[in-house]
Amino acid sequence: MKFKGWIVLLLGLMISCNKTSEQQITENKDETGETAETSIITKEISYPINDEEYKSFVALDSQAKGEIPVVFILPEWWGITDYTKGRAEQIASLGYVAVVVDMFGKGGFVETPDEAKSQTQPIYADPAWAKKLFESAMHEVQKLPEANADKMAAIGYCFGGAMVLNYARAGEPLKGVVSFHGNLSTGVKSISNSVPMLVLNGADDKFISEEEIESFKEEMESAGVDYTFINYPDALHSFTNPKATEVGQKFGMNVAYNKEADEASFEEMKRFLASVFGE
Repeated sequence: MKFKGWIVLLLGLMISCNKTSEQQITENKDETGETAETSIITKEISYPINDEEYKSFVALDSQAKGEIPVVFILPEWWGITDYTKGRAEQIASLGYVAVVVDMFGKGGFVETPDEAKSQTQPIYADPAWAKKLFESAMHEVQKLPEANADKMAAIGYCFGGAMVLNYARAGEPLKGVVSFHGNLSTGVKSISNSVPMLVLNGADDKFISEEEIESFKEEMESAGVDYTFINYPDALHSFTNPKATEVGQKFGMNVAYNKEADEASFEEMKRFLASVFGE
């Protein structure tokens, strides 16, 4: 009887192991990021710029019908991190093709402020290069059958926020741009069109001075730009990134997450995108 009992136990364990393997296969059924719990799929698009490979990250709803609006995401100075990928999936769930633009090559990221500063300085210093990086990604995205090339917008975080404001200044074919805690004065003052702008700023951001804010507002108003500027109380730089507080403590940077400002600013972005896309 004891022998028969051991056989029953072993059979039970084998069935249990096989069942677990089937569940894992179901939960990881493809390499695009689609799972049983969501219809959002993710993938990379690769393209060369000056003989170097760039890899932008794309998220979209696999159940989307026809062409849908595109939202480009210009990342923080770290590069394409899990944070920006998560934002892309979140925005894709709103019914858009969401694209995190590779600004630094190979779709990678860095982990220290010194590395981040090193890779962003050449882009800040050369607006034409920054423009080429964005337009190369835009050209590739327009090849996607789901992408509506007539309805494109761009949002950006920190470094990326400065970039999208400059792309609006430079007359890129966008319906609107949204800057989250981005630099406002970046040396590009020539405004080619009046792309609507939504600027979401932390009122306690030590990297953005009152003088910079006033200068930006004067620039926009003198050019007749349709813009909205919102200051969030008690919010520091990088207030949308849940890991910002930890990063600030690690590197001695005056940055921190602010849940209230993060959620409020995201709702403002949703309303803005719906408005500029005519939804």
